[in-house]
Amino acid sequence: MLSRRLAPALPLALVLTLATACGGGADDPADGKAVTVTVGYQSKTINTVTAGTLLRSLGYFEEELAARGRKDGVTYRVVWQDYATGAPITAQMTAGKIDIGSMGDFPLLINAARGKQLKEPTRLVAVTGYNLRGGLNTVVTKPGSTLRSLKDLKGRKVSTSVGSAADGTLVRALRRAGLDPAKDVRKVNQQPSVGASALTAGSADALSQFVAWPGLLAFQGRATALYDGAELDLPTFHGVTVRERFAQRRPEVLDAFLRAQRRATDELRRRPVASAESVARETGLPAEVVYLYNGAQGIATFDPALRPELVAALKEDVPVLKEAGLVKDVDVDAFVDPAPLRRAVPGAAYPGAGAARSELWLRGAESTRSFDSPKALLKAVAGARVRAAYVPDAVTGTLWFADRAVWVLDGGEFRAFVTREGAERYVSGHAGSRILSYADAVGLAS
Repeated sequence: MLSRRLAPALPLALVLTLATACGGGADDPADGKAVTVTVGYQSKTINTVTAGTLLRSLGYFEEELAARGRKDGVTYRVVWQDYATGAPITAQMTAGKIDIGSMGDFPLLINAARGKQLKEPTRLVAVTGYNLRGGLNTVVTKPGSTLRSLKDLKGRKVSTSVGSAADGTLVRALRRAGLDPAKDVRKVNQQPSVGASALTAGSADALSQFVAWPGLLAFQGRATALYDGAELDLPTFHGVTVRERFAQRRPEVLDAFLRAQRRATDELRRRPVASAESVARETGLPAEVVYLYNGAQGIATFDPALRPELVAALKEDVPVLKEAGLVKDVDVDAFVDPAPLRRAVPGAAYPGAGAARSELWLRGAESTRSFDSPKALLKAVAGARVRAAYVPDAVTGTLWFADRAVWVLDGGEFRAFVTREGAERYVSGHAGSRILSYADAVGLAS
């Protein structure tokens, strides 16, 4: 469905073909003059861009290694391997063929478990993007579906990627809705792209997936949000994992990667629109969708720091995976290693995420405008050449496309919601409020 585009060419001294990379990682025996570093990433999982797509396109890792090479006389070669999910990255890491990888929180735990089991232990050394409420995962249905809440999924077929953060969200959300995830729904284990096609074709009633699939399908008019993962109010994130053997043998390379990741994070925060455009060119994703997650007010907050809230959330994820039979146990404290990041990038972490504001991206503009209220956004939209308009959910704060949100008028105030259920819940508790269309909201506000 999406085109995959090649990254810009890298200096010849820093490039190695994929075929050569499959021979092993940087800790393999060598003459000491050439070191190959293999990085596994997920180009379409855009919350990993600071350790993947964006980092690769900026060339910062190669720059850091080139500077290192001039000091120690070693030629460092980087191979980037792109995957749809974290599972194949873990398989390659435990086989010693990928040195550094990025993936979501649930796959990270599986990465830790498989590494220990296969005697190729791994360590979590940095975070890429996170959302403290869980808004990176969403359950969507086909437009026009009669499904209005998670309870309506009883007896229905739901596509997800088992072992992913999106699957974890689905399991937890169903339980909170009083449903048994193992008995009350027919869960189908599919790759995100396959699940998206299944939803469109009608062979799946709902799709539970991670960034950027829900936003993409909503943007394309192929899906409507049924459940906002932020309703769980449990952190979810993506992070960087490294083979322990590699980290011990080549700490200078890991340091170079973490420095490069920090530089990429700085770039994304400093120039969010340009970064979204760059990721869009590399992945084939619409820039408007990338910006929904990675923008200045985006659903994701980017910070490499291993925040205590995220580590605590990781521990809460372990029982979910154990119950599903995907891991026996994971020693999270042993898996999380903040020492390399402190060594490579000393200094304070970025400020935490604040409350999201409405945002407007006009056609031809190289920057966006933010607004203090949804009403101010609606006024600005009227008559404008809008490329994308974003508004936060009135309860969860999850940013969503303004023209895909469910709008409520309460007195003279406008409120937006990711899901219809969220809007109906609000209306039921606020006498005189009512649901209205986006077009009507724009007209009344202006």
